[in-house]
Amino acid sequence: MIFRAGLACLVLFAVAAPAQVELSDADGRIDVVIDGKPFTSFYYGPEAPKPYFHPVRAADGTIVTRGYPMEMVEGERRDHPHHRGLWFTHGDVNGFDFWANEDSQDRPHKGRVVARKVWVQGRDRIDGSFEWRGPSGEVLLVEDRAMEFGSRGGHRTIDFDLKLTAGSQVAHLRDTKEGTFAIRLATALEEPHERGKGIPRTGKITAADGRTGEPEVWGTRSPWLDYSGKVEGKAVGVAIFDHPSNPKHPTYWHVRSYGLFAANVFGEHHFYTDDSRDGSIKLQPGESIRFRYRVLVHSGNTEQADVGGLFERWLKK
Repeated sequence: MIFRAGLACLVLFAVAAPAQVELSDADGRIDVVIDGKPFTSFYYGPEAPKPYFHPVRAADGTIVTRGYPMEMVEGERRDHPHHRGLWFTHGDVNGFDFWANEDSQDRPHKGRVVARKVWVQGRDRIDGSFEWRGPSGEVLLVEDRAMEFGSRGGHRTIDFDLKLTAGSQVAHLRDTKEGTFAIRLATALEEPHERGKGIPRTGKITAADGRTGEPEVWGTRSPWLDYSGKVEGKAVGVAIFDHPSNPKHPTYWHVRSYGLFAANVFGEHHFYTDDSRDGSIKLQPGESIRFRYRVLVHSGNTEQADVGGLFERWLKK
């Protein structure tokens, strides 16, 4: 009887209808609705210093990203204004900062990621082409990306395919922990930490090999990482999967108890506390580098969501 019930569940999972994704372009923003429920919005207009998603929701509507600086939410810490939802940039390209590049930040060498063209591709994908420009307008990198949205078993996914191509000069993506593929999580998902006041922090960082917590995970390598907890009593989490074809797979993680969660292959001298290491990558003019990631927004904790199993299934996709 138990076996038959389990088999029925497997059959239902295998034949489940694909997610119904709706993409609506509205002047510098594309709204993403999955199965009739808002999932996220992609911002790429000229007012954005870099393209980003905000907010990001679980399947039941629970918001898993911090509101600031896009929204002022009571109880949130208003630090790091450059932590905009879910984004992809780097802190040092030829000496220019594309990571902490807000207009409000007084930095002399800020870059900006500017959209060339963004369009809806098919029923469930957004494609875009962007220029990483220095403060004088010079194009250091051209970024081409595809972002595909899905849903399965009560989980939401975004698949990212990101290609950076050097412009007319060498593009030096230098060794710094300030990068690269990142999300800033909701306050309740943070791990408990000494600066966390007011809203209870319930989060736990978990690596693929079972290590947990910032002290054990920060600056180390893992093919995937999960950050889970409870938001308004609901158990949810966010995982990032690093594709085996990515440079230096498995990636290093710049992940903090205060909710920053980033895959970063560049920051080796920080991660090893060793100034003799150099994790930078140089691209010759016209040369490209490619990154592929999946963002999984799941219900339940790491074990309940079977994050490790979902990673293995993603590899076979």
